[in-house]
Amino acid sequence: MRSVIVDCATYRHGRRIKGPEDLSDALDAARALGDAFVWIGLYEPTEDEFDLVAKEFSLHPLAVEDALKAHQRPKLEVYDDSAFVVLKPVVYEPESDAVSSGELMIFMGDCFVVTVRHGEGAPLSAVRQQLEAEHDVLEHGPTAVLYSIADAVVDHYLEVAGELQTDLEVLEAEVFSPDGGGSRNTASRIYRFKRQILEFRRATGPLAMPLARLAGMGPYGRAVPFVDDSAQPYLRDVNDHLLRVNESVEGLDRLVTDILSAHLAQMSVRQNDDMRKISAWAAMAAVPTMIAGIYGMNFEHMPELRWWWAYPAVILLMAALEVGLFRLFKRRGWL
Repeated sequence: MRSVIVDCATYRHGRRIKGPEDLSDALDAARALGDAFVWIGLYEPTEDEFDLVAKEFSLHPLAVEDALKAHQRPKLEVYDDSAFVVLKPVVYEPESDAVSSGELMIFMGDCFVVTVRHGEGAPLSAVRQQLEAEHDVLEHGPTAVLYSIADAVVDHYLEVAGELQTDLEVLEAEVFSPDGGGSRNTASRIYRFKRQILEFRRATGPLAMPLARLAGMGPYGRAVPFVDDSAQPYLRDVNDHLLRVNESVEGLDRLVTDILSAHLAQMSVRQNDDMRKISAWAAMAAVPTMIAGIYGMNFEHMPELRWWWAYPAVILLMAALEVGLFRLFKRRGWL
C-alpha cells in the first residue's frame, strides 16, 4: 500500500530527535521545546489524507486546495499562520527528448514545514539526508529546509539546461549536415524540441518573482514572514542560479527558432533547385518534341520531305540543340 507520509521528524539544534508518534502532538511538542521544528513530507495525498495535517497545522484552505489539486504555477503566498511556496522540479529524458515536470508545495510556519510532492521527479529524501548531515545549516529551522529544497530544484534546472544544450547542438549539426537537413522528420523533431523548451520555461520563468521576493531583492525588499533574514544571501545565490537558467532557456528558445527557420529556408532552396532541374529537363525535352511535332503534321508541301539527307539532318539538329541546352543549364547551375 502506498504511504502518503514519506517522513515525519522533529529537529532541534540541527539534529533529528525522537518526537511524538502521534502527528497531532508533534507540533505542540516542538513549540513546547521552543527551538525545535517539525518536518512532514507527503506524497500525492488525497483530500481525506491531508485533512488531518491541514487542521493540525492550521493551513489556509486556499493553499490546501492548491496543494491537493496541483497543476499550479511556481508562486509564493503568505497567510497569517504560514507561507506557501510552489516549485516545479523537472525531469529530462534525453532518449526521447522529453521534459516533464512535477510539483513541490512547501508550507512553512513558525516551527513546522510540510512538503507535498506530486509526480515522480525530485524526491526529497536526498535533500533531507543532506540536511541531517549538515547540522549547522539545519539549526536555522524551517528556512533551512526551504533554502535546501529550492537550491536542489534550481541546481537541477542547470543540469537540465546543459543536457538540452548538448542535445540541441547534436540536432543543429544534423540539420546543417549535407543530407540531414532534408529528412522528412527533421521539422517535426525541431518542433517537438521547442515544445520541451516551452515546458521547461513554464517551470523556471514564473519562479523568478517568488525567489526574488524570498531573497528580498528589487521591489520585494520587505522580509517574508517565517523566513529568517540571515538566509537572504543564500536565497540570493539561488536566485542568481535561476537567472542563469532563465537566460539559458531564452537562448535555447531563440536558437531552436533560428534552426527551424534555417531548416525551412534549406527546404525552400532544395525545392527551388528541384524545380530548376525539372524545368531544365522539360525545356530539353520540349525542343525535339517541337521539331518532331512539326514534321508529324503531314502537310503535302513541306521543305526537306523529299531530300534524302533530311532525316539525319533533323536528328543531328536535335542532338546539337540538346547539347547546347545541356551545357547552358549546366553552366548556370540548373543541372
